Amino acid sequence: MTLLLTLDDGSIQRKLAEAVDLARAAVLEDAGAEQVGAHVGVDREDAVSASHLFEATVTGYRGWRWSVTVALAGEDEPITVSEVVLIPGPDARVAPAWVPWDRRVQAGDLGVGDIFPVEKDDPRLAPAYLESDDPAVEAVAKETGLGRVHVLSRHGRLDAAARWHGGEFGPRSDMARSAPDVCGSCGFFVSLAGSLSAAFGACTNDISPADGHVVDVEYGCGAHSEIEVEVTSSVPVAELVYDDSLMDFEPAPETETPAEAAEPEPAETAEAAVVDESEAPVAEAPETAEVQPEVEPEAVAAETTTETADEAQVEAESASEH
Repeated sequence: MTLLLTLDDGSIQRKLAEAVDLARAAVLEDAGAEQVGAHVGVDREDAVSASHLFEATVTGYRGWRWSVTVALAGEDEPITVSEVVLIPGPDARVAPAWVPWDRRVQAGDLGVGDIFPVEKDDPRLAPAYLESDDPAVEAVAKETGLGRVHVLSRHGRLDAAARWHGGEFGPRSDMARSAPDVCGSCGFFVSLAGSLSAAFGACTNDISPADGHVVDVEYGCGAHSEIEVEVTSSVPVAELVYDDSLMDFEPAPETETPAEAAEPEPAETAEAAVVDESEAPVAEAPETAEVQPEVEPEAVAAETTTETADEAQVEAESASEH
């Protein structure tokens, strides 16, 4: 075997790769012709062995392959079959990797009524300092509330600190990176007790997204207690502004044109045609004779008729006197 490993010039791998018929015969004997498909390749295992792959047509194993491992013990020895096994291919559907049940529970999975006991030797917990070797002392301490059976160990504190520091309320979150200041200088920050007080505390600002949560001292948000913002308009505004959108508008009165002002009303024309004989002077012309040049032709004809009637009346009176 040592001679094969040191003096191999590639002839051994060629012989192994050419043993397709031997590998097919082995898988047909094990699975049957209806479950074996075409030859799809050869995988080298080591210097003296290789695996031939055939498509598997087994119901429920889509994408799986038959793997037939062949080996060569010496140059003058025949090729032999080591094993025949069904393995998943690159597109095969396989079950997820096995995870113990106690490690499958993630943060937030615990619901109402669920019970999740801790391991007996959980590295996150350590015996409390008040625990003693006397069961009577321990019972009294528990009854009066003077102590607990377990407290956080150094490993438990470091594990919690790493989880909080890299979580949603740590300094690497998007909110903390855009905040104007950190929680360590905020008035709403309440420090934790014990060794975690230097790095963590609780937020008590109801406006903050971290209200009621443990936050890192380097976390921050826009509701910091010491933020002062000058409230001014972002648009420059003049000292005196006229708002013409609330002005009332009234239409201007209509003015009469010269032609409309000179045109007499029909009623006034009719009154001018009736003259009191006792009061009208003989020598004077009626006032209606004074007409503006812009008077209509109809008004001029009416005035001429009136003037002719007056002259006839005057001549009649003069004849009666003689």
